[in-house]
Amino acid sequence: MTLVLNRIDDRLIHGQVVVGWGQPLDVKFIVLVDDAVAASEWEQELYRMGVPPGMAVRFHSAAAAAPLLDGYRTEARPGILLTGDIATMRSLVEHGGVREVNVGGIHHRTGRIQHLRYVFLTPEEQEALAALARFGAVVTAQDVPAARAVPLGELLAARESA
Repeated sequence: MTLVLNRIDDRLIHGQVVVGWGQPLDVKFIVLVDDAVAASEWEQELYRMGVPPGMAVRFHSAAAAAPLLDGYRTEARPGILLTGDIATMRSLVEHGGVREVNVGGIHHRTGRIQHLRYVFLTPEEQEALAALARFGAVVTAQDVPAARAVPLGELLAARESA
């Protein structure tokens, strides 16, 4: 197996990632790439508590993660690569060769416009997602495996009432 999902989700590890995606994909490890979490033992312990026994969590800064991705891709067990923001995923696309990106949850914040029920973006974030595609990544939005994957062009064109 390999990294079976490369996901942007601002909530990081939570039930939708662990149960919604982890169980159907039989995930055995999560690679959480976040500079702040990588620097905080306390936060790492909190996230470890959110996964079932038998599922490992590995924490890296963005700079440290990119050169390690080839190793994660050759793991015998399936895993998820998880970032909390587009900028971190962009660094992994540019320097780590990530070629498929799942936008799983970017939630409401001042200045963001709702595109899907679970995706709110600023104009800068819209451009950042478009940049991922220009770097060769296939970008889709999908909150759970049973939902339809929304292609990037459709995601950026979508506007929902809040």
